[in-house]
Amino acid sequence: MRPTLSEVLERRAVDRRDHSFLRMTGLDLTYGEFNAQANRVGHGLSELGIFAGQQVSIMLPNSLEFMQAWFGLSKIGAVEAPVNTAFRGPGLAHMLNLTASPYLIVDETYLEAIESIADTLTDLKLLIIRGDADAAAARFPQWEARPFEVLMSDRDDNPGVPLRASDLAMTLFTSGTTGRSKACLLSHNYPVRQGELMADNYRFTPDDVLYCSYPLFHVDAAIFTVAPAIIRGATAALGERFSVSRFWSEVRAFEATVFDFMGATLTMLWKQPEQPDDADNPVRLGWGVPMPEFADQFEERFALKLIENYGLTDAGVVIFHPYDEPRRPGSCGKAVHPYDVRIFSDEDEELPDGEVGEIVIRPLEPSLIMDGYYKMPEATVATMRNLWFHTGDLAYRDEDGFFFFVGRKKEVIRRRGENISAFEIEEIVSAHPTVLECAAIGIPSELTDEDVKLCVVLRPGMSLTPEKLIEFCSDKMAKFMLPRYVEFLDDLPKTPTQKIEKYRLKEAGVTPATWDRGPR
Repeated sequence: MRPTLSEVLERRAVDRRDHSFLRMTGLDLTYGEFNAQANRVGHGLSELGIFAGQQVSIMLPNSLEFMQAWFGLSKIGAVEAPVNTAFRGPGLAHMLNLTASPYLIVDETYLEAIESIADTLTDLKLLIIRGDADAAAARFPQWEARPFEVLMSDRDDNPGVPLRASDLAMTLFTSGTTGRSKACLLSHNYPVRQGELMADNYRFTPDDVLYCSYPLFHVDAAIFTVAPAIIRGATAALGERFSVSRFWSEVRAFEATVFDFMGATLTMLWKQPEQPDDADNPVRLGWGVPMPEFADQFEERFALKLIENYGLTDAGVVIFHPYDEPRRPGSCGKAVHPYDVRIFSDEDEELPDGEVGEIVIRPLEPSLIMDGYYKMPEATVATMRNLWFHTGDLAYRDEDGFFFFVGRKKEVIRRRGENISAFEIEEIVSAHPTVLECAAIGIPSELTDEDVKLCVVLRPGMSLTPEKLIEFCSDKMAKFMLPRYVEFLDDLPKTPTQKIEKYRLKEAGVTPATWDRGPR
């Protein structure tokens, strides 16, 4: 029988008892220390009446309390339901009402967001507050409020609740970059197997320090950082949030040997002014997506190795670039066991090598990917149709089995009968020396289909005109790809994991600040 992650933690509290497990700002706990705390919280949760299978919502920043709550719930077989702390209004209400949990473990700084939707939260009964519980009780007389410390039982022995690897462990929400977030039902087997795959393919050792600056409600921190650290008996180092200015100082303070990246994070780090000590850092490996064109120069400047992969909350990391093989520009790597990964047409027919289609996945082990979307049967059936998990991502595979990501199916812009990859436009525009980051979206056109709009953030202190940007692009992309609209913004709307919320840019559409070169 496969162990749960909390059971592996129990083992590490014996065989790695005095080794550093969790590093955060001002905090460094050993496996023995943290495991005892998780057991105490597990008993405390049980004493509140929380039982195996009960969902408990968590709305906390990266913190010791988040980690204690996660593993305390796991110890007793309750289900962790972390909430995206950036959400507000209907989006936040959707997350909390979907799980219908009567319990919410919440930081006091998020109570204003809760107050604005309080009348819509029909199932909530108890707030467990990281902060001033008395003030919360006065603010929300309709609910009971208790301090987080109530969870710290005097008992630090293992609660010993029997669990199966296939039992539900957590509901993690998708990023919601293209629409409403879905709650993925993930078993106890999911973090264990994902941790094993990460550790094996990236050759993590017990001496590694795995650093992540993304939130614990996201797979990168929880499943791809904390889980493999426990699997290997290594150290997990968590930043509170991603910060360009603090990134390298935090890496050095934590003595991190591995970090992950996503979205524009590498570009933002690369475009910072060079420093004489750029290469003076402890990192050996950075992994993530997407891999920029300047990857080789980034590796040389910061004296580390970069590796790309392909994964998603719903299914885990299914494609890894082979650790020792030379980088293939544009490729995220090869599918790994225990996954069957193929490229399908819109009719679910497998396509030959070299043709672009949708990435589909079939697990070769039980409980390896999500068990479905919580309370969304239609979405589950649509995604799992014909016994294959449909990712919604477009790619092609070469004759050697390497996959090349093309873009999101929903991000394909249809213009004058041509399918345009937003990813390819963004790749070209991001190469402009004055561009910090950008996003390409489709805007409804009076000529049917869509026109391309480019939203651009410039590097601090630099300037650029739309005309000059289009001129830069004109010899680097097909004419039908050239954006009709350009708008310069101070920043792009993002999730806490630095993924661009394109649906918000689409909602804004053409604004008074949008430059229009006219129909073509």
